[in-house]
Amino acid sequence: MDADLLSDTFVELADTMVADFDVIDFLHLLTDRSVILLSASAAGVMLADPRGELRVAASSNEAAGLLDLFQIQNDEGPCLDCYRTGQPVTATDLSGSGQRWPQFAAAATQYGFRTVEALPMRLRNQVIGALNLFRGTAGPFDPPTLRLGQALADVATIGLLQERSVRRGDVLAEQLQGALNSRVTIEQAKGKLAERLGIDMDEAFTVLREHARNSNQKLTDVARNFVTGASLDFPPAPRPPAARA
Repeated sequence: MDADLLSDTFVELADTMVADFDVIDFLHLLTDRSVILLSASAAGVMLADPRGELRVAASSNEAAGLLDLFQIQNDEGPCLDCYRTGQPVTATDLSGSGQRWPQFAAAATQYGFRTVEALPMRLRNQVIGALNLFRGTAGPFDPPTLRLGQALADVATIGLLQERSVRRGDVLAEQLQGALNSRVTIEQAKGKLAERLGIDMDEAFTVLREHARNSNQKLTDVARNFVTGASLDFPPAPRPPAARA
């Protein structure tokens, strides 16, 4: 494991008090680093809206986001059970018989996932969502990996709960609703950019995110401007990353 990356990740997840804090970019940082640090195939974050209903907030790739959405639409899956109970939920071989969540298992297998680990995003008794880890092979994540995954989820939760909370008691509801609204705009921008450049949705998101960082703008602002017709000088579509040694 990359110790420097691990250290940097905890610092970044804890540092939510900066003036230009971007919830969406923060959540995508959580999913991206979870994939790398926890040896997952993909990761996703579900957050509860002000009414307590789960929404897809971020995912490391399109397949994970669609699978999380499938759980919400069908009211079935380990991630929903995790949020409702506040406890980790494991599905270690979704291709086997006698599935607890038959519709979800079939969908997950179709997307190439055989193992899912759902970790609660909680602080004491307050559960605000779940961090979902997907893997293409059957078998559980090992205990040290799950402890680290829960630590990442806990630090991210604390960061979200503390962000400007000293000033306003209703900040969490507003913040989460804002994040969910922003995700809709980002999805629209991804689709528009994917069509324009002839790339897939994951590549389109990478282009949007890199443009936001390179131009020192919030991801949501870049997406909104693009959707509303602003002329943005996007770089060429990204090349697939080189295989890790």
